[in-house]
Amino acid sequence: MPLKKRKRVTGLANPKKEYPKLTLQQAIDIVVSGKRTEGARERTIRDYVKMWGYFTKWLNDNYEIEYINDLTPEVFRNYINYMKYDKQKYSGHKYINPERQTIGLADTTININLRTLRAIFNFIDREGLLDYNPMENIKLLRQDESDLTNALTDEEVKEILAQPNKRDFVGFRDYVGINVLLDSGLRIQELLSLRAGDVDIKTRFITVKSSESKNRHNRLVPISTHVAKLLLQLITENHAHFKTDRIFLSSYGEPLGANHYNKRLKYYAKKAGVSGKKVTAHVYRHTWAKNMILNGCDPFTLQKIGGWADIRTMRRYIQMDTSEMRRSHDHYSPISSLNRK
Repeated sequence: MPLKKRKRVTGLANPKKEYPKLTLQQAIDIVVSGKRTEGARERTIRDYVKMWGYFTKWLNDNYEIEYINDLTPEVFRNYINYMKYDKQKYSGHKYINPERQTIGLADTTININLRTLRAIFNFIDREGLLDYNPMENIKLLRQDESDLTNALTDEEVKEILAQPNKRDFVGFRDYVGINVLLDSGLRIQELLSLRAGDVDIKTRFITVKSSESKNRHNRLVPISTHVAKLLLQLITENHAHFKTDRIFLSSYGEPLGANHYNKRLKYYAKKAGVSGKKVTAHVYRHTWAKNMILNGCDPFTLQKIGGWADIRTMRRYIQMDTSEMRRSHDHYSPISSLNRK
């Protein structure tokens, strides 16, 4: 009878893995380098560095922690409490009125910070540089669904569209941009990166290139005849004065930045008397999505046009208020239908 082979039992059989002691600066340098290699956008990388800077500044003010291996979930829970109850909004911003520099960040802002930090630690963890991920069990703050949407009413849209001076180049450019946002649901960067070749006037489609799309996929976005005509007018006017095929330009022919254009949108909203809403290009995207659904667009078509990878994300854009719920119920209720017959 053959003898069974016995495995040797030694202290080297299951050696404990040694993890490097990374400083806070080394950690973010590794993440930035790795994300660039993966092809992450520069804006994403800037956000990583900015959010990491906010966190490490607070960390240095409150702890004596040099290495990321020493971070614990308790540290991040304390950071959340600091952001929610103690951090000053717009602290040190020289252009923001001190009266607006209140204490405590909004839950949405806190969650943006946490998502970025989680992405940083997930990357470091995947690279095998952490014994354990201290953010693994850190949850995002719960938010009311009503706080995630902020759409304009039809009356507000009409008032805003009446504000730009269409006889002026800047006013007409802004008017065209607002119409495109409301007609197509483009993101701000997708709008401002448009070139003449991206717009097919005949078929009335805009091509959003993968280099500008959030999910890195090309997509076709239909537009109305009215908006196609407006874009053609703006393109024609640009060609008469500038040597670029970009559509949305400053009065000097330079590309527009997202911050600048959002300021223009806020300016027109204020002139139109819109109050209680943070009017940015993203609000126009909410308005487009909500009205598409109200006007009968099916969710899957809306998801394809809007470029959402996950339909659950899209759902947050189309929250209905009570008046819209009442109108939809009265129209589609089986009992109401039978009584009408």
